[in-house]
Amino acid sequence: MDKNIKEMICIVCPNGCRMTVSSEGPDEIAVAGNRCVRGKSFAIKEMTNPVRSLSTTVRTDSEKFPVLPVRLSAEIPKDRIFDMMGEINKIRVTGPVRPGAVLAKNLLGLGADLIATAGIATKVRK
Repeated sequence: MDKNIKEMICIVCPNGCRMTVSSEGPDEIAVAGNRCVRGKSFAIKEMTNPVRSLSTTVRTDSEKFPVLPVRLSAEIPKDRIFDMMGEINKIRVTGPVRPGAVLAKNLLGLGADLIATAGIATKVRK
């Protein structure tokens, strides 16, 4: 089996270590260049199951505030970000809302809820 080698910069802590990660399979991953244990964990996760958090906006019916900032309650697989954005882009919010309100539950069955990070609207229409 060919070795899979990637170079990456760790984003877990302020060190920003340049790491080289080599893999001959999911159980054989070697990490070099990390200055802390968190860097090694990050590199292994990036090689086996990369996930990302997502913050964006949704449309509203408000003329004064045409968009509402939102975030997902959990990280999602990196390869599903565009699918998630397609689903989020279908949502339009109306009515009063408080920051932290759940606008949509378990989007795409990935276990992540859409949460308002500011206040203005709640009722969700697709």
